[in-house]
Amino acid sequence: MSKAHRIVAFGELMLRLTAPDRERLLQSANLKATFGGAESNVAVSLARMGHDAAVVTVLPQNTLGAAARDELRKAGVDVNSIRFTSGRIGLYFLTLGAVLTPSEVLYDRAGSAFAVAELASYDWPALLKGADWLHLSGVTPAVGPLPCQAAQTAVEAAENLGVNICFDGNFRSKLWALWDGDPAAVWRKILSSARLGLVNDLDIGLALGESFAGEDPIDRRRRAARRAFEVFPRLQTIASTLRETHGADACTLGAVVFTRAGEEAYAPPRRLNAMVDRIGGGDAFAAGVLHGVISGMGAQQTVEFALAASILKHAIPGDFNLSSVEDIAAMTASGGSDVRR
Repeated sequence: MSKAHRIVAFGELMLRLTAPDRERLLQSANLKATFGGAESNVAVSLARMGHDAAVVTVLPQNTLGAAARDELRKAGVDVNSIRFTSGRIGLYFLTLGAVLTPSEVLYDRAGSAFAVAELASYDWPALLKGADWLHLSGVTPAVGPLPCQAAQTAVEAAENLGVNICFDGNFRSKLWALWDGDPAAVWRKILSSARLGLVNDLDIGLALGESFAGEDPIDRRRRAARRAFEVFPRLQTIASTLRETHGADACTLGAVVFTRAGEEAYAPPRRLNAMVDRIGGGDAFAAGVLHGVISGMGAQQTVEFALAASILKHAIPGDFNLSSVEDIAAMTASGGSDVRR
């Protein structure tokens, strides 16, 4: 990588409370506290990859807000654009699945400091100064009316400033159901400005009001990508994972990348057994794709690198992928099954 690119990630950083040892939520009095959130997860990965990654968010002016900021700082993320105000931190509770019982996320983020932050909280020309990329996901506009407006304002500012936009779909039906937002309209607006889309056929279908039915998941994504390139002229690259779940702690995971230039790259599925924590695996993939794009990797190298990043995250507790470029490259080269000496 010849130079560190600056990526600004915008989204809510939450306190994550996980039931220990695969217990049900509140089966015992203990909960493990960490921090996470889709955009912050990507920023941590990119910082570990050597990029200048910053997070824009709003946190409460209290011990929890300070601890959340410090976790990002410890990971190498630029936290100078985080604003503190009165209020509460967003929470999410995680019950890890076992056998055939899936993991379950319970959000408690309504009325958080981030969710109620006014648009005037964000001076986007200043926040995006020197940025090469703005990264955000579909989670942020789903949080509520104010974050939805803020996300769209951020995209408009980035487009006006010539900052590239990376959008990760991350559709959250539970969040959208809490208010009268229009996810399809919001996604169309963001994708019309994005250069890189971490979206699959369902995401593109949501944005366009179309269906890409079929038994072959790669063909569904291929047809959806072609349609997205037709409708969204700024889009240059589309990438998504290919996951088949075999239980709470086992899956096969592959990935595919399409480019406007007609490239199609495929990383065949790998079997993942005894997964430690799959939360954040998609964010690790997104960071890997963005790293590949801005580092000048070809489509095939990008998809292999991004899949390896996601695989490594499945072995790391918590939201954050703490793998380095060297770790990811070693996984890509060796398959990661043997002891490294």
